[in-house]
Amino acid sequence: MFSCLRVFALAALAGAWLPAQASPPAKRSLPAWSGVVTYVVDGDTVRVRPPGGGKPVNVRIEGIDAPEICQAGGTASRDALMRRVLGQRVAVHGRRHDDYGRLLAVVTLRGEDTGLWMVRQGLAWSYRHRANAGPYAVEQRRARAAGLGIFSPSSGAPPVYPAQFRRQHGSCY
Repeated sequence: MFSCLRVFALAALAGAWLPAQASPPAKRSLPAWSGVVTYVVDGDTVRVRPPGGGKPVNVRIEGIDAPEICQAGGTASRDALMRRVLGQRVAVHGRRHDDYGRLLAVVTLRGEDTGLWMVRQGLAWSYRHRANAGPYAVEQRRARAAGLGIFSPSSGAPPVYPAQFRRQHGSCY
């Protein structure tokens, strides 16, 4: 049985063989494409008609989590996203499909990251997982400090992260 010191030394030695800039593997991406937003489901999910036509693709905006539609701020989040992207041509940079069959993707409108825009407006949270605060954590802190959208003091109750809301109340659907 190895002592902790030996395991540490072996791990350090193994690390010496790695390139100096070793980093986690990049997320595999699907080919980017553009299409027109035909429907806004909620503050983080849209339907985008592909360039050749056909059935619109359900796209979950990667990196954010918007309030559930039946949750405080849910309709405001959806409506703001609707005003921003409905009927607009967007670029879809897909990563993979989630458990519900939606394409997880960064969605950009005229080169601007829609997820980033939603978080900056205080309309969504940076999607967090375990200890990771998510890709837009800095923007979320700024929106919270400014009291924007879901973080507005006028809403009365403090905002509840959607995953916690679902655990407490179940799905809206």
